[in-house]
Amino acid sequence: MDLGPYLLFASLEGLVHAAVLSLIALGLSLVFGVMRIVNVAHGEFFMLGAILAWWVSSFAFGNPAIGFLLALFIAPLIAGIIAMFSDWLILKHLKYDPEATIIATIGILYIIQQAALMTFGPDARPVEQPFNIRLDLYWFGFSAYKFFVIFAAIILLLGVWLVMAKTKFGLLLRATQLDSETAQAFGIPISTVYSLVFGAGAAIAAVGAVLIVPIQQAHYLMGGEPLLLAFIVVIIGGLGSLRGTVAAAVLIGMSDGIISVFFSPNLAKILATLLVVFVLLIKPNGLFGTAKA
Repeated sequence: MDLGPYLLFASLEGLVHAAVLSLIALGLSLVFGVMRIVNVAHGEFFMLGAILAWWVSSFAFGNPAIGFLLALFIAPLIAGIIAMFSDWLILKHLKYDPEATIIATIGILYIIQQAALMTFGPDARPVEQPFNIRLDLYWFGFSAYKFFVIFAAIILLLGVWLVMAKTKFGLLLRATQLDSETAQAFGIPISTVYSLVFGAGAAIAAVGAVLIVPIQQAHYLMGGEPLLLAFIVVIIGGLGSLRGTVAAAVLIGMSDGIISVFFSPNLAKILATLLVVFVLLIKPNGLFGTAKA
């Protein structure tokens, strides 16, 4: 049996998974890197992006591409605003204490989840793909939309890198990440930076949700698995390292796609968890992480 076509199909599916996973993990890593808190509610902002994508696209009659484009703009914007409001209402008053914010974000998780359930119901919601073109590769067809997902994720990742590396706002983020007290002494509005980062992290995850929901379906319990995989990615890549996050997302996404096709999705999750243990034993700070002085 020729394994080439099977391996190609599995690799392409893995790339799609890696593209979305990199966006989810990037938002989580960005929040931890700058704010030094663990956002347990991050998966629910992903879920919120998917639910909102279905809701927004349902108002666009006719061409599904119009509804998708509206969702791609509106859903992350709403998710980001809700995240910023959560930061202003709750996390800011806890003074970003690491232990207290974990408990607080668990509460935010359940509030968002139950609000989505009460508002939109328990049913899974399908979203039509903005374009339905299939490409013939060997003996199987592969959706052109999935290539678009990969391309869109790459563009967004490059955009985040440019903002972090080349703009004044990125300089403020890096200064806050290195030493928030010194940054505040030099006049950087730390609380404003934290709110913007928390909102940006949620918005980036919501973009990933909008991209994946035409392939999957939106429902109020879909935030759990992405959160777990995002934690695995940021631990392997190094907490707060954007470069490590992308590298680990590609590693986990590709392995998950290939193992899921040839074996089972459960085996892929088990191996990813074992990889976390191995990395922590060999390099506790992750592949690209650095120990704080």
